[in-house]
Amino acid sequence: MSNQAPSSVMNPVFILVEPQMGENIGAACRVMGNFALPELRIVNPRDGWPNPKAETMATDSPVLKQAQVFATLEEATADCQTLYATTAQPRNMVKPVHTARGAMSEIRGHIEGGQRVGVLFGAEKSGLPNTAITISNAIITLPVDRKFSSLNLSMAVGVLAHEWRAGDPAPGDFKPLEDRASVQELQGLYTHLEEELDRAGFFYPPEKTPLMMQNLINIFARGGLTQQEVRTFRGVIKTLAIGRGKARIERE
Repeated sequence: MSNQAPSSVMNPVFILVEPQMGENIGAACRVMGNFALPELRIVNPRDGWPNPKAETMATDSPVLKQAQVFATLEEATADCQTLYATTAQPRNMVKPVHTARGAMSEIRGHIEGGQRVGVLFGAEKSGLPNTAITISNAIITLPVDRKFSSLNLSMAVGVLAHEWRAGDPAPGDFKPLEDRASVQELQGLYTHLEEELDRAGFFYPPEKTPLMMQNLINIFARGGLTQQEVRTFRGVIKTLAIGRGKARIERE
């Protein structure tokens, strides 16, 4: 069993209380790594530690390499000022109850205030013991179906890990929509489309032309077209118009 080591206070620490299956511990490490939550503490794992099955499921997650193992919950939470207990079942305790999103927002505030925050997860079979919930400041629960409320341990960790990062910006390697078409470029597209549709006899009766064009323009306006997409659409319109002429000549 290891002693606590100094660590960053920029993230909550996730604490698995007496987890049973190495596979779930490894999967929890993997999803925490996905969402850049580095700190995992494991209290008295049933199958001992290290666990080969956990290593297989973690797929080289750095979280597994840094995970700390403790003999008791008291040791694992000794440096925490605030604790949140996850549970799917009412425990008849008078405590604040949060959704994952609400809890993570509150936890971020605690951390920014310099607090050390722990989030407790229970064993697969029975969840957290009442003693763990008793020492917690608040409860986190998810809107699961009450008829089937048992959530896999690693999935519960994944939901909370996602909510912790949900407010962060998208990864920088995803190209933003920088070349959005201007109103002038879009108007050119609409005029081109209307001219060719009118030439093809699409607007009938003629007095419905404004309404029909309004409906078509709304479709394009919702799409937030880029400059390249406008050029592509105008190329499509031109090609269809030329093709229509070719077909007429062939029929004649």
